[in-house]
Amino acid sequence: MNFELQPTLQDAIVRLEPLRTDDFEKLYVIACDPMIWEQHPNPDRYQRTVFATYFKGAVDSKAAFLIYDNRTNQLIGCTRYYELDENAKSIAIGYTFLAKSHWGTTYNQAAKALLFNHAFKYVDKLIFHIGEHNIRSQKAITKLGAVQIGKIEMAYYGEAPKYNFVYQINKSDWNVN
Repeated sequence: MNFELQPTLQDAIVRLEPLRTDDFEKLYVIACDPMIWEQHPNPDRYQRTVFATYFKGAVDSKAAFLIYDNRTNQLIGCTRYYELDENAKSIAIGYTFLAKSHWGTTYNQAAKALLFNHAFKYVDKLIFHIGEHNIRSQKAITKLGAVQIGKIEMAYYGEAPKYNFVYQINKSDWNVN
């Protein structure tokens, strides 16, 4: 499998560009909002030192993206692929956050559609780990057709383990958007 983990992906709504080490400051301007993280398993991620750990994990993954509003060219968030399993033909998508100004809009769905369509060229299943108290993200992923398949305790990069629900969407169930 020759999965390209960090291509530039775009449509009329969003553009996903590979995250680079020098993107910290411009991304932290968005991430420093405590409200973004209030339902997340690590609600203190708005703190600079905690976010620095998240950011290092994103850069080290070599599979993370900045999310831009393609209409305004404004940076609005971050997302990534992780846990590529060639035997199971699956990959996880997550670590996603958006600026509050873009909540409840088509931006998350557009970014996920780009990631899904790209990933389904290589894998048959997409996995999502969503904090057990992160109702906002749970609703968003089920709107895209993902189904809850379990609950696990997992550690995010450099952080203590927390409980997450596991969701999955199969290639055969995805309608290309």
